[in-house]
Amino acid sequence: MATAVKVDETAKSRLEELQAEIRLRTGTKVTQQELLSRLIDDAYESQAEVIDSFRTQTVPLTEEEKAVMARGRISSGVETDEADIDDILYG
Repeated sequence: MATAVKVDETAKSRLEELQAEIRLRTGTKVTQQELLSRLIDDAYESQAEVIDSFRTQTVPLTEEEKAVMARGRISSGVETDEADIDDILYG
């Protein structure tokens, strides 16, 4: 049983682009219904990520995320205190 779902023009356009890209790259013609079903199945398999994408506030970083951030830090050799930061941010 098919049910209509309303989407905005941007979502509709992106769905059409994705549909065309699948046909271009694979030679397989898929309907928008097939494509939406596949997208929903994929999202269902990664529910935590989909749910987290709707959170309005940030959650603490995981240990892995903290490690990635730490690896990206460099030392400029200049010590910065709270007053310096306030001055830089607020002038």
